[in-house]
Amino acid sequence: MIWLSMVAFCVAWLSSGLVVRWLRGHAQHYGQNVPQRFHWGDVPRLGGAAMLLGLACSWLLGIWHTSVGNVSNLYLGGWVGAWLVTLLPAVLGGIAEDLTQRLPVRFRLALTGVSAVLAVAWLGLAVPRLGLPWLDALIGAAPWLGAGIALLAVAGLPHAFNIIDGYNGLAGMVALIVCLALAHVALQVGDRALAALMVSTAAVTAGFLLWNYPRGMLFAGDGGAYVWGVVIALGSIALVQRHPQVSPWFPMLLLVYPVWETLFSIYRKLARGVSPGVADALHFHQLIYRRIVRSVFHDDEARRMLMRNNRTSPYLWGFTMLSVAPALLFWGNTPVLMAFCLLFVVIYVVAYLAIVRFKVPPWLQR
Repeated sequence: MIWLSMVAFCVAWLSSGLVVRWLRGHAQHYGQNVPQRFHWGDVPRLGGAAMLLGLACSWLLGIWHTSVGNVSNLYLGGWVGAWLVTLLPAVLGGIAEDLTQRLPVRFRLALTGVSAVLAVAWLGLAVPRLGLPWLDALIGAAPWLGAGIALLAVAGLPHAFNIIDGYNGLAGMVALIVCLALAHVALQVGDRALAALMVSTAAVTAGFLLWNYPRGMLFAGDGGAYVWGVVIALGSIALVQRHPQVSPWFPMLLLVYPVWETLFSIYRKLARGVSPGVADALHFHQLIYRRIVRSVFHDDEARRMLMRNNRTSPYLWGFTMLSVAPALLFWGNTPVLMAFCLLFVVIYVVAYLAIVRFKVPPWLQR
């Protein structure tokens, strides 16, 4: 597992460096006046391509290692190759958007939907239970409901990560934390193969983050967000499906920040009569950037923007830990996990309204 992670990290780090060195030209085509832009200069958005290459090298090495003896007992067989193929439609679509900026939202939704269909129809992934007796009975009577939930999760989570991918180190660190949490519980229940895939995903994320935070030399782009979203969705569903002792609300609590950010954004835009597909600058992390992270003084405008950008992400890392910590402590206790999900939603809404109404405690404003 350590060897596979080292390969994943090194390949992602080296290929990210090559992107920064040789493929910066495509960044000149990005729009300068879009509302979600909070950086200065032309920064390449091909971090997803580097992470995909790192994952492919690591996972294929694991398959080869299993085929020649499997001395580590990871059992990374052909099913890992199926995971990689399932990942490709969504991620390649994201990379195409990062290169051209011309792939409409509906096409990207369709491609993540293709990955979701492959996950359900080919990999056989489905949510077997929801931890509530009447819902579990319903899923037992109509298994297609569990498949439908899995379909929605795999198709939707990549876009949730894309929404929170707004500042240096934000989405990447959230993904790294979630992957390590999934790996920890997978090891607790004896699933070393799944843990290896999650740790290698964390490793490619770390290789990318060395270029992304704090220097902001490379962005994950849509391709990177889709790597995180699809792999984490596959890992979450597989963990719950394989191990009855793991509550289905464990991954839900782990991922409640990007999931609720997405749902709240959809509600917020619909309430204003705006299409959910229209980008704006009113996400939670953007409000923190505008109204909390303020005390940055520097003569150079680009440097000043980079410093404010970097100071935003740690607020959200701490916010993420509000859900990750109890999820790790109570990963098998459905009622407690559900209660923490509800608590997180309440805290999020209260914090959002406080920032909008300029009622932020002075000690939070730096």
